[in-house]
Amino acid sequence: MSATMTLSVVDRQERSYRTLRNVIAFAVYAFILAPSLIVIPISFGGSGEMSFPPRVWTIELYQHLFTSATWIDPILQSLKVAVITMVVSLLIGVPASYGLVRFDFPGKQFVTLLLMSPILVPVIVISLGLYLYLSRLQLVGTTAGLVASHVAYVTPFMMMTVMAGVRKLDPALEFATTIMGASRRMVFFKVVLPQLRPSIFAGALFAFLVSFDEVVIAWFLTSPTTTTLPVRMYSSIQWDISPVIAAVSALLTVLSIVFCCISVLLQPSTPESTH
Repeated sequence: MSATMTLSVVDRQERSYRTLRNVIAFAVYAFILAPSLIVIPISFGGSGEMSFPPRVWTIELYQHLFTSATWIDPILQSLKVAVITMVVSLLIGVPASYGLVRFDFPGKQFVTLLLMSPILVPVIVISLGLYLYLSRLQLVGTTAGLVASHVAYVTPFMMMTVMAGVRKLDPALEFATTIMGASRRMVFFKVVLPQLRPSIFAGALFAFLVSFDEVVIAWFLTSPTTTTLPVRMYSSIQWDISPVIAAVSALLTVLSIVFCCISVLLQPSTPESTH
């Protein structure tokens, strides 16, 4: 009886600790998300002020956002740069991810570190280096220079997602296909890529989102004709504090949440081992 009571007390204590842990975690998450979510009701306020809660509920800010060339041009530029960056980073990152996971070669660790270095180096340092390098090539202020810079910056983030997917693939399938006479190219396109589709799609969404939201590199490299949306937002905060920025922030917040949810849903689950 004493042992049973002791186990019951311990079980109640564990449940209490779990409940307390969940409450603290929820409070921390709410504190972190509140500044991002508060812009959504603000974006439905009037065009003459930024207040929470808004005194007048209207879509005037969104109408101004989608009818003003001041905002439409940076949105289109950001979309163009993000789409091109996503495609190029996939063409580079998917084969690189597969090669780094599946093959051993001299200098593999150095190559991996080199490819992942943009994650380790502060973005302000990367921006300055890109500016000095691209200025010699006369690519500062051009879409091509911005795309090249974003590809170098976002590819490591996309590769992390794809490499995680490659590690979950069964090498026996590739080995069996090779024994049956398939070339390495056929194995990659017919066996590997179909299984990697969820990871590739999630990595593509991640690359698009990182490129679309990137502001520091773009601040160094854009010109008045190639200004991206994040740079336009930063300029608006710095100089005129237009209420339209609340609508832009709300759209970006919703876009980020949707992309993150899709990426999580697309991640392949780790199969449970059977004993």
